[in-house]
Amino acid sequence: MKYIFVSGGVISGIGKGVTVASIAFLLKSAGFKIAPIKFENYLNLDAGTINPIEHGDPFLCEDGTEADMDLGSYEKILGQNMGKDNFMTVGQIYKTVIDRERRFEYNGEDVEAIPHITNEIIGRIQHAGKKNNADIVLVELGGTAGEYQNVFYYEASRILTLKHPGDVVHIHVSYVPRPPHLGEPKTKPTQLSVRTLNSMGIQPDFIIARSEQALDQRRKDRFALFCNMQPEDIISNPDVKNVYEIPLILSKQNIEKRIMEKLGLKVKKPNLTQWENLVKTIKAPKRKKVQIAIVGKYFGTGNYQLKDAYAALFDAIDHASWQAGTEIDLKMISAEKVEKEGVKAIGNPDGIIVPIGWGDRGAEGMITAASYARKNKIPYLGLCYGMQLAAIAFARDVLGLKDANTSENNLDSKNPVIHIIENQKTLIAKRAYGGTMRLGGWEEKIKKGTLAYSIYGKESVVIRHRHRYEFNNAFAEMFEKEGMTISGRSKSENLVEVIELDQKQHPFYIGTQGHPEYSSKPLDPHPIFSAFVEACYKHKKA
Repeated sequence: MKYIFVSGGVISGIGKGVTVASIAFLLKSAGFKIAPIKFENYLNLDAGTINPIEHGDPFLCEDGTEADMDLGSYEKILGQNMGKDNFMTVGQIYKTVIDRERRFEYNGEDVEAIPHITNEIIGRIQHAGKKNNADIVLVELGGTAGEYQNVFYYEASRILTLKHPGDVVHIHVSYVPRPPHLGEPKTKPTQLSVRTLNSMGIQPDFIIARSEQALDQRRKDRFALFCNMQPEDIISNPDVKNVYEIPLILSKQNIEKRIMEKLGLKVKKPNLTQWENLVKTIKAPKRKKVQIAIVGKYFGTGNYQLKDAYAALFDAIDHASWQAGTEIDLKMISAEKVEKEGVKAIGNPDGIIVPIGWGDRGAEGMITAASYARKNKIPYLGLCYGMQLAAIAFARDVLGLKDANTSENNLDSKNPVIHIIENQKTLIAKRAYGGTMRLGGWEEKIKKGTLAYSIYGKESVVIRHRHRYEFNNAFAEMFEKEGMTISGRSKSENLVEVIELDQKQHPFYIGTQGHPEYSSKPLDPHPIFSAFVEACYKHKKA
């Protein structure tokens, strides 16, 4: 088994995860079995309890793992599902070691960071490789070189390199700034970052230089000289409009060939035809254009608006739009702004999405958006919280249940259209929040003759879930009598999974309790987003 460690330099957020996924993809396309792993720095056991504004959208895996967004990049680019063996945190590592010590599994040893923490890290890397029968394990080291939080990850990589000479490659992804007042890229920050690695006993085999523009030969030569490397091992990774171009950019510089040579593997050429066609499709002129409004509550961070809290959703929209040859004009609208200004904050888009959310902040604005879409026959897609709030809007507007609400936000409502799942009550009472939601892939039964059935084309689908609250079945008959069809239910629990308006009433109005956005891939867009984008275009033409 071979190992590739990928570290970061200078700043965080430079696209290390996409770079790892791209390298993994090139090696997989050459015929090697790949197992990527992300090691995170925080003490949380998973990403499930972290505020999405703080750390971005937790990526939900099929097995229920709530992971870092980078696992989404792995899935989308590699085209294979990730899970618990692909995601580790410092908290997981420490907890495992402490639990073992409490069970006397170390036989009275003085348990220390080295070797016990580093051995646990190495053990997890090797376990993931063996479980996936991998030829190569790619390990993304979270954060940047020099942080104290990730020092044991780096030490584990050094030890593994020492014990397995010739089987390990180190790749350093580093930022090359270009200060406007100087007008040229500066190499010194990366030089210092590599020196930090050297002080840890690590010499990188490759530098992948992240920069605004492609790196010139002069900069490559300077990196090679001062970082003790060959110029051909300095790889340029400039900013691009779409990250799916990156595998092709890296391949043009023969990075996969150089990695195979350094690892002593037979050099094989990757088959990139399908991916090249994807990139051509992405870049091709678009025949159509639609505007989609996303009314959410996690856009703002200080004075800035970011997409990270809904990263999987934006990706899923992109995948569907490329397939349809449609340009998407996205409006990110704060639900709190809708509460203050009303529907004028939404405008007149061709489609509306209300996505994931928690708690009462902005909820009324999201309910307003669901009502607005229903009354004006604007295509609507409600995802998880967006499905629940669409149900509340319908109950208030159509059923006349003016106090209808979710018990998450109002325990005193006489009409809790949305209520807590029964087995969640005990967990909440214990404050057992982490990793206890209804998580992962659940099978849904889809009703024939419905919009959902026309989208999926089959009676059974598996959709990823992440929630504690659910549609209250006590209101099901009332809803269906007034035109809101329950078109999907869970196979094992009979929970409401999909609601929709009859297409005689509305051209496209659907809410799903699950999260189809996490399953979408660029080569395989999720059908519900493809159907939604098409409905938006039809609405625009009408």
